[in-house]
Amino acid sequence: MSTAWPVPFILTLQTLEIDAIVTFCVAILVATMVNAEAQAFAATFLGDARKDAKDRFHFNAFLHLDILGTICFFVGGFGWPRTVKVDSARLHRPWCILLVRFAGPVGNLLLANIAASVIWLAGKISVDAQVFAILAAVNVTVAVYNLVPIPPLAAGSIWDLLIPADRERLGEIWRQAGPFLLVAIALLERLTGREIISGYLNPLVRDLFTFIVG
Repeated sequence: MSTAWPVPFILTLQTLEIDAIVTFCVAILVATMVNAEAQAFAATFLGDARKDAKDRFHFNAFLHLDILGTICFFVGGFGWPRTVKVDSARLHRPWCILLVRFAGPVGNLLLANIAASVIWLAGKISVDAQVFAILAAVNVTVAVYNLVPIPPLAAGSIWDLLIPADRERLGEIWRQAGPFLLVAIALLERLTGREIISGYLNPLVRDLFTFIVG
C-alpha cells in the first residue's frame, strides 16, 4: 500500500495537513489507551487483581497520557502511556512482569490488524481509508519501539529482573531517567538527522506495516 506520508508517521512540513494532524492526535490517544489497558488486563490475569481497579480500567485515553510520552510521539513518532502500576510481588512468577509490559505492544499490534481489516474493506468499496492507515502506522510504530530496552518501554522492564534487590535505588534512578533519555534521543535524531535507533527500527516498522496492511 503506497501512502502520501511516511511510515512511521511523523509530523513534518510535508505532513502538516489539518486532517492528518487530527488523525495523528486521535491515533495517539487510541494507541496509548490500548497499550495501557492491555497491560492492566495482563496484570490482573497474572495475579495482580484489585477490587477497585478504576485506576486501570477506565478507558479514558486522556487519563493514560504521559507528558514525556506524548512529546515523544510528536518528536519521534512513538511514545508510551502513563506507567500502569503493578505489584510484581503478587504476580505468579517474577518474570510475569515482562508479560505484563509486553501485553501493551501486543495490544497495539492487534489494533493495527483491526485497522488493516477496515482498510481492506474500504478498498473494496473505493473509500479513502487514510484515517485507519495512520492509526495502523502509529500502533505498529509503538509496538516495534517497545523493543528498545529503556524504561518505560516494554523491553525496559528486563532491568527489573536484572538489577539485584540491593541495588533497587539504581533501578529507580534508571526508571526515572529513561523517559528523558528517550525524548533526548528523539530530539537529537530530529535536529541532526542522525539515525541513532530509528535506523534499526524504522525498516522493521515499514516491513511490518506493509505485511499487516498489504
